[in-house]
Amino acid sequence: MNQESYWTITQMRRQAAIIRGEEAPETVLTDALYLNTYLKSWEKANIWIDGDRIVYVGEAMPAKDSEITRRIDCKGYVLVPGYIEPHVHPGQLYNPQSFAAYAAQFGTTALICDNAILFKTLSDEEAFGLIDKLDRLPATFYWWCRYDPQSAVFDSPFNDERIRKWLNHPRVVQGGELTGWPLVVHGDDQILTWMRETKLLRKPIESHLPGASERTLTQLKLFGADCDHEAMTGEEAIMRLRLGYTVSLRYSSIRPDLPNILKTMMNEGVRDFQHVYMTLDGAMPAFLKDGVVDRLIRIALDQGVPPEDAYMMASSNIAVHYNLADRIGHIAPGRLANINFLRSPSDPRPLAVMAKGRLVFHDGQTENDLFFPFSLSEGLKGPAFEFSLTAEQLTAKTALGLDMINDVITKQYELPAAASGKQLPDDVLYMTLVDKKGSWIVNTYVRGFARSLSGFASSFSATGDVLLLGRKKEDMIAAFNRLKELKGGLVIAEDGKIMKELALPILGFMSALPMEQLIRRTGDFENELCSAGYHFGDPFFSLLFFASTHLPYIRIAPKGIVDVMHRKLLAASEPLI
Repeated sequence: MNQESYWTITQMRRQAAIIRGEEAPETVLTDALYLNTYLKSWEKANIWIDGDRIVYVGEAMPAKDSEITRRIDCKGYVLVPGYIEPHVHPGQLYNPQSFAAYAAQFGTTALICDNAILFKTLSDEEAFGLIDKLDRLPATFYWWCRYDPQSAVFDSPFNDERIRKWLNHPRVVQGGELTGWPLVVHGDDQILTWMRETKLLRKPIESHLPGASERTLTQLKLFGADCDHEAMTGEEAIMRLRLGYTVSLRYSSIRPDLPNILKTMMNEGVRDFQHVYMTLDGAMPAFLKDGVVDRLIRIALDQGVPPEDAYMMASSNIAVHYNLADRIGHIAPGRLANINFLRSPSDPRPLAVMAKGRLVFHDGQTENDLFFPFSLSEGLKGPAFEFSLTAEQLTAKTALGLDMINDVITKQYELPAAASGKQLPDDVLYMTLVDKKGSWIVNTYVRGFARSLSGFASSFSATGDVLLLGRKKEDMIAAFNRLKELKGGLVIAEDGKIMKELALPILGFMSALPMEQLIRRTGDFENELCSAGYHFGDPFFSLLFFASTHLPYIRIAPKGIVDVMHRKLLAASEPLI
């Protein structure tokens, strides 16, 4: 398959010649018991593969053989399509390359990715060049096109020219996720125009509708939304199905809802899952230590979902929704040879994995050389942070702050008048968001994050700007100075010393470490934050979402402190002097 996302005429002519017996296939899988996703049944067949494509599935063997034809005896295996993760945030401390290599060993061979980091940090030419590079890997990458920046920013990069360029890219398969839906409901015709253009291109739109009423869901359906991943209960999932949505069921560290949702759906008599699929919703590294999409399939099986449906919810259902069923999601002629070799239908963890016709995992080992023909860190550097900070610059001119209710929800907090200019109350930290280019700064307070955190700096935020937290401004600055040296990352400082750090040198968001190492390192970092008093579920999501205005109620953003529900600026940012 070429970069236009389909095979060339020369390739197709050769594949047809193999069927006529004039050419020999490169690989033949013999005596395979496989899941036929069109009949929803288990069938016996021989499977011929040439290059990255399945050219035949049936009883016959090739009429022509060659000395380079590889035969793989599939007795003792059960074959299912390679798993698809339909909702990947590819910069969740890991990077798309390292995540693809890690996911492959668990049978996840196709990734449909958020373009937010690429859109916000790279030119379109740079971003599309990166997409082309990633296309050389055994993993199959597709992308979204977002419509809004998810925060109150200056000079939004979202405009007609760029959105149209992304929507027309052959690797972009959907619009969204639509976090800015309240703007659309309240009359923003700009986003609605982009949504309409998405539909005219016959590409689906992913919405983001937590807690939405039937009326809101119906309005968004009229505006073009096709799928929603924000159902938190089985009843909410069923309501979305009744309204004609495809439902993406989520399982993540902050919303581990999948088991209860499926249990309710089964108890309520849902037996048709063709418009249902599953996602990890951009899980952080530590949450992936027990698997990727295979883990979701296991949960579905444990809740009594029939095996055929459980596997199709992780493959063919997704491919159909994204109009990719002629390329991925099935073991059938004309599709990419993304195939998982299982011990039995009851165990979704593969013994071997084929991606684009190549065995990328077998005998307990991943073929890492196939996933690392280049290094992302060589071309994607972190921000320079060419400015310095003083304690005086971290002084808040407002008593307004943020009060953490859970991992990601923050309400308004007001510093007691008696605390002004004195020691902070218990469980309150100084909080600063500063422009990565050094032009503006927002100073405030946060209650409930980590009561004894002395100094902390992070380039991992929704906007890519620098977030500082702490009880001591000197340690906040010490952490920031180390962050500058790392060109991005997470840093904890105490008494002027660096206690823990995690470098994120790729665009300031992503580590260059292999996933196994990153899982350990992020676990250690999380333990350090918990020792300082963090007591919610996932500190990395908390850090990421402080500046995200698609969540209620009070946010710290480039423009200042924002009341999301009332769309009001409570305190403006200031120039950094």
